Amino acid sequence: MNHRTTETGANAASVSTSTGSRRGGLVRYVVAAALARTADGGAVVAVILLVTSSGGSGTLAGALGACITAPHLLGPFVARPLDLARDGRKVIASACLLYAAVLTTGVLTYARVPALVTALLLAVAGTCGPLLTGGISSRLPAIVGPRTRTQRRAQGWDVATYGIGGTVGPSLVAALSGWASPSAAALALAGGAGVAAGCVLLLPYAPAAHGGDKAGILKPGPTLALVARTGRLRRTVYLTMIVALSVAALPITAVHMTTTLGIDTSTAAVLTAAYGLGNLAGSAVVMVFPLSGDPDRLMRRLALGVVVGLGMVAVSRVFPLSVAAYGLTGVLNALFFAATLAARTEYAPVGVRAQVFMWVAALKITSGSAGTALAGSLTGLDVRLPLLLGAAGISAAVLTATLENRAAKSLAGAQ
Repeated sequence: MNHRTTETGANAASVSTSTGSRRGGLVRYVVAAALARTADGGAVVAVILLVTSSGGSGTLAGALGACITAPHLLGPFVARPLDLARDGRKVIASACLLYAAVLTTGVLTYARVPALVTALLLAVAGTCGPLLTGGISSRLPAIVGPRTRTQRRAQGWDVATYGIGGTVGPSLVAALSGWASPSAAALALAGGAGVAAGCVLLLPYAPAAHGGDKAGILKPGPTLALVARTGRLRRTVYLTMIVALSVAALPITAVHMTTTLGIDTSTAAVLTAAYGLGNLAGSAVVMVFPLSGDPDRLMRRLALGVVVGLGMVAVSRVFPLSVAAYGLTGVLNALFFAATLAARTEYAPVGVRAQVFMWVAALKITSGSAGTALAGSLTGLDVRLPLLLGAAGISAAVLTATLENRAAKSLAGAQ
């Protein structure tokens, strides 16, 4: 065997090992992300059921539920330690363990301590929430490598873990609450977060992006200013926000559409389930057929796809068509979400990537909450109004993004 053959074989073995390591890292990533996001997605339902099942008022249930969801808006401020850390895995794992500990403490001591103490414990858990969602996502590029196609396929898995967290989390809580108790359901979620911490520590190590120069890492305010003045990131933000605001109307609309469709109110769950399954199906599509092309363009095109889905929901007057429309909208929204993950990954400066992920996630959550409130107030006028306004808003945002993109290209060409 000559030297060239030996060298070729060694290189092939190195590539094979690298590929196998990345696949193993992705598997561990999916397990960690699914567990963490299931805990995050189901906790608010567990808290509300815990309060109401023990005779607490709806006001108290809502307030304690808000304590675990509202702190997600602090995401950009808890993200900076992730950008500063020499080993980001330890930051995320610590957040998972703290989440598990305070959620467990809050559940076990509920009604035995003042409600304010419980609220503070849940608020601490909520503050950890962004690291369990966007924080974990910021680790994905380093795990799967620099190839765009590989990253896009991995982002499909990431979208799936968000879908699992949003559907399996509440469903698991409902099932365990009926079989055992809301306390048991909440403790199961806390246990899942604890296991997620171990899985995060098993992820491949990625050296800190700052290379030891921590002084160059921007603070949250300057990071947001960077996003605002960077065209592609700015478009990512406002397209993400308007789509989130618009699709947030779907669960509210589902309840009110039952009257229009002439079906029982409980059947609204079928519509929301169709939307959730559509989300999972959309993420599976990205896994098999990774998105290709410029994320900036992809976001605009897929946002228009969401407009089509919302329009179908608005015009449907037959139950099977409504189920199909909800499912299609879920698929298209999952594809759009994957495009936004690609945009955040490819457009964000490496040194502040975690903060950019968190800023987009925080603004998305804020928009989604506003969309839910807006839909609740508008459906009394007309069940289709939130959907039509959402479709119009997305269309206007896409038009703005298109014009802005063309103006930027013209300016670049003139220079």
